[in-house]
Amino acid sequence: MDHRSQSRLNGLCGYVVDRVTHLRGDADWLAARLADPSSRVVPVWRSRNLIRQGADLSAVLLDRETAAELISTTETLVLLGEDEGVAYFAVGLPGREDELHGRLSNLGEFRDLRDTAALLPAREGALLAHARAMVFWHQTHRHCGSCGSPTRSAEAGHSRICLNEACKRSCYPRTDPAVIVAVSRGERILLGRKPEWPPGRFSTVAGFVEPGETLEEAVAREVKEETGIVCSEVIYHSSQPWPFPSSIMLGFHAFAASEAITVDTTELDDARWFTREEMVAGLLSGSFLLPRSLSISFRLIEDWFDIGRAEGMPTLRELGAGRTW
Repeated sequence: MDHRSQSRLNGLCGYVVDRVTHLRGDADWLAARLADPSSRVVPVWRSRNLIRQGADLSAVLLDRETAAELISTTETLVLLGEDEGVAYFAVGLPGREDELHGRLSNLGEFRDLRDTAALLPAREGALLAHARAMVFWHQTHRHCGSCGSPTRSAEAGHSRICLNEACKRSCYPRTDPAVIVAVSRGERILLGRKPEWPPGRFSTVAGFVEPGETLEEAVAREVKEETGIVCSEVIYHSSQPWPFPSSIMLGFHAFAASEAITVDTTELDDARWFTREEMVAGLLSGSFLLPRSLSISFRLIEDWFDIGRAEGMPTLRELGAGRTW
């Protein structure tokens, strides 16, 4: 399987609207799409998405009439793109719980996407993640990074321009690159846990890429800093948008050239080597938990597990690993 196909299997992936970049500056086209009854609006409130409850969760995508007041009053409106003739927009709600928010709540519940995306159709999860990331960027870039003056939205929500005539600096949405890696040695995998996680939960090592380093260097540095393990080889696996709040997760497998673990207690509560048999026993007893199946960390662990899984050994998903709780 090629890397692109690997990435499409990750959570929050697998659906990409046509971002119609060439039309973002066309005011007439935008006005027509905003007025089109077929257009759909994705509301975001306090970085949460509106989810319709029921036997099967689904995203609430507002029609033009329902979203009319939102569109006319919001400070954050972003064109997400088009798909099969339907235009999609993200709209940011004010943080307060007002009458408008209450009316929308009658349509569903504003929930954290981390808790719901794995239960949504992949298309909807990816669309909501896109909307969440764009609204967050607008909310955190209301002032110019150069002179501190207020900024305004431009290019259908894909840039912000400083209102200071002496500055007029433009800024654009950014995503922070972060590496995440499954480190193995023989038949064991290296997993760590943060103190704020539920008891027994372990995951792969991750961290942000720093200026002046390659992705491979970032992998080796993060693993060495957090666990003391030296990586001898780093192999790219896949990527995942992670709008919590604004990252792109770059997944890798790596081989360990050392074995002794030295835990950086400022980052981790614990780090250990696990065999597949130990993972199975821990999952069956409830003493061991893995990250949610939504995350690329679960995919990295699952792929390593499956490569060496003995005949008759259950899969991680069969064991209930990766659940949303």
